Amino acid sequence: MPNLGFTEIVILLGILVLFFGAKRIPEIGSSIGKGIKEFKRGLKDDGPKEPEEPSGSVPPSSAGGAPKRLNQ
Repeated sequence: MPNLGFTEIVILLGILVLFFGAKRIPEIGSSIGKGIKEFKRGLKDDGPKEPEEPSGSVPPSSAGGAPKRLNQ
């Protein structure tokens, strides 16, 4: 990927201002920053100790045999 020079960066920023507006750019930047922080925090954590079951699911022991088809 080629390096971006000063002129290319200015042109991209001008397009962003025209596209999103000057008031939305700080909001977009902060939301991207929060997303990156959350992603890094998720990578650092060991994760949940036990797998979580989706709500409303039936445990396999009480399912009653083979799974049923939905299109019967």
